[in-house]
Amino acid sequence: MPRPRKSKPGAERRRFTPDVIETYTPACATPLLDYLFAAMPHRKRTSVKELLKHNQIRVNGDVTTQFDLPLEAGDKVEVNLTREFPRFYNRRIQKVYEDDDIIVINKGYGLLSMGNDKVKEGTAYSILREYVKWVDPRNKLFIIHRLDRDTSGLMMFAKTPQAKDAMQHNWNNMVLNRKYLAVVEGNVEKDEGVIKSYLAENSQYEVYSTDNPDEGQLAVTRYRVLKRKNGYTLLEVELDTGRKNQIRVHMRDLGHPIAGDRKYGAKSSPIHRLALHAQTLRFVHPATRKEMNFTTPVPAPFASMVK
Repeated sequence: MPRPRKSKPGAERRRFTPDVIETYTPACATPLLDYLFAAMPHRKRTSVKELLKHNQIRVNGDVTTQFDLPLEAGDKVEVNLTREFPRFYNRRIQKVYEDDDIIVINKGYGLLSMGNDKVKEGTAYSILREYVKWVDPRNKLFIIHRLDRDTSGLMMFAKTPQAKDAMQHNWNNMVLNRKYLAVVEGNVEKDEGVIKSYLAENSQYEVYSTDNPDEGQLAVTRYRVLKRKNGYTLLEVELDTGRKNQIRVHMRDLGHPIAGDRKYGAKSSPIHRLALHAQTLRFVHPATRKEMNFTTPVPAPFASMVK
């Protein structure tokens, strides 16, 4: 009979222990710590205070240590009895929303969405993957869509293969609306318009417009002027299609390249970055089928250009 295989020394300490989480819902408005004392009468008050002190209390999905945080009837209070709740922090990524199926982030400019042949680490994907693995080593992360390295704004990742497949295989039906903000050079004459062309890519990886449907993929971009000032125009841009560098190419076609976009014809870079931001992401949740709608404020540097 074969001997049982011995585990490496210390392996038992690295084994993942599932969290033990208790959930409570207040029936009326009350301060958090008072509610916890009442909800857990079997625990010593000092033990309850320790849970709060060590980031083991979460209210409506947000970790808190504020003892007098006002609770409302119906709030969701979670107590992790195993360890502190994981909290995500990165100066280049803001976590906007997370559940068991998806993560929505606000990506900073200059950050790759995912790795390539030259860069593997320090991407939005690798940073978030490290976070979900810290929560549970069995967790996975999947790319659903990308933003250009120099484009900031909202993007989404999947935490399950089912969520990834549901979004990617039904992208045009699941994604209800995507809006971008762009500051372009010059004063755009029309208050709104539509740009339509076929986009192709040359050997230098530069995307260009063509009228030949056999040469490229159809791309449709809609824009609306929000403000004109100081020789720049702030636009709200909406995509009917999602092609590589679509907005950047179409703004050049319009005769008003995006500020900071040297690759596609810009002559200026007043904020030392590409002035393009994914502001709104509205979609059908891949698991619950509920409508999700996220938006971000106008980036301060964008507003300063047309102030």
